[in-house]
Amino acid sequence: MNPQISNLPPLTLTLTDTQWPFTYLDHDRQIARAIVYDDAGFFYFVRVDRDDDFGRATLIETAGGGVEPGEDLETAIHRELSEELGVRTQVLGEIAQVHDAYHLIHRRNHNHYFLCRALSWGPTHQTPEEQQDFHLSTLRLTYPEALAEYQRRACTPLGRLICSRELPVLRRVGALLRLSPD
Repeated sequence: MNPQISNLPPLTLTLTDTQWPFTYLDHDRQIARAIVYDDAGFFYFVRVDRDDDFGRATLIETAGGGVEPGEDLETAIHRELSEELGVRTQVLGEIAQVHDAYHLIHRRNHNHYFLCRALSWGPTHQTPEEQQDFHLSTLRLTYPEALAEYQRRACTPLGRLICSRELPVLRRVGALLRLSPD
């Protein structure tokens, strides 16, 4: 399961926050995210348990996060995957760019999604915020289980935003890897 994606242009989506009213956007964030899979056909995500301005929610999300100053996207994705999942990966390529916004915090997001194959596992290196505020844990799911989990977690406003951002990317990966359609 090692797709040839170098000749494919990334999927590009621009989404609107339909959950909170727009007032203004005052900052942008570059984000590197990954769909991680292994040779046994499992996919790896983070489960997030949060209770903050966005409300109480348990969510599924791709591993990833903000690109630090002076960091390129590939360096950022390797760092984030080590922090959140404890995984070393082969980056197969960028598969999607999703531009969205969180009106509640006045932020526009520029998400760069990569398809990554897991090579080896070690300890996570989560930040104190990831541990204490978001209670991140690893989800190991089959492709159909991942699709179902996203849909199941779309029951909160933030869950709906994340689902609308990530399900099209996951479906693209399903097509690239020739997995059965949902």
